[in-house]
Amino acid sequence: MYFPYLRGRQYELLALRELARNGLITSSVIPIIEPIKITSTFTGALTAFQKANLQIALITNPDVGELAGENESTSRIIGVLRDFQNTVPTVLLNKSTGNVLMDLQQASIFEKDIIAILDNRDFLDAYSELFDGISPIYTLFPDERAIRRIIKGNRVLFADKFFRRNRNADYPEDEFFSDDHLYYSEEGYDGFGDYSVIGKEYIDSGFAPYAVAIHIVYLADDNSLRIKHFVSDSNGDTSDVAGKFYEAVTKLYDWYMAGQKRQLTAGLQILLDHYRNRTFPGLPTLKKLSVMHHLELMGKFLDGRLN
Repeated sequence: MYFPYLRGRQYELLALRELARNGLITSSVIPIIEPIKITSTFTGALTAFQKANLQIALITNPDVGELAGENESTSRIIGVLRDFQNTVPTVLLNKSTGNVLMDLQQASIFEKDIIAILDNRDFLDAYSELFDGISPIYTLFPDERAIRRIIKGNRVLFADKFFRRNRNADYPEDEFFSDDHLYYSEEGYDGFGDYSVIGKEYIDSGFAPYAVAIHIVYLADDNSLRIKHFVSDSNGDTSDVAGKFYEAVTKLYDWYMAGQKRQLTAGLQILLDHYRNRTFPGLPTLKKLSVMHHLELMGKFLDGRLN
């Protein structure tokens, strides 16, 4: 089982909506959304998953965005949980967790009904106290011995696999991404998760880039997951972003045609179509397509649908 962790930015929500609407994501993939605000795009993504009869997890105590730290945020999110029965309530282990669990209990949502995310060992004692004798549906946590000793069942290996650089021009052509999908089961985990090709760092503002980079994960010959960074060449200033995109997508097209047809997904096909049509989708859509590709590829792999 794969648990991609996404924030509720528009391009991430649109990626999820399109995957669900078009049958490109399966029950092997349970996305986790940390909502940053309640919008029609947000509810649209949840609606698409509900219509597709797929589960999607929803953070009830977000750390970032407009909903972080607001007294009414949890009650608003609980209202969303009531409206969408396929959503799985999920809590971050932080200073608010105890209060959030009490709010959930008042809505008849109990510890055994939720997903817990423990990515900071400073809250390990809080986890032990709050979930004393109770196993959440899943607990996501990093590969740290102190945490492994405490969490005995329903364990999901969780880490940020995307190595963000300060500048797009700094990305290497190719690097290792993950092999958790190959070994999680034999290492005693029920699933694995990451922050896809976005990374854990939350950035809510865009800027005109000097370089355009397209981040595409792919399965290597040994089925480990690697990531290609297709970076533009004319990176001296911020002009002609569309031209920079075409430089990057040309490299992607050449790589794909050189023997990577195994990697084909709907998101990747759209990028290849932009190359052939010499069209520029815009930078947010570029991120959306990269996320779509990653999630569809992992679902295909887990379902045994790759050649």
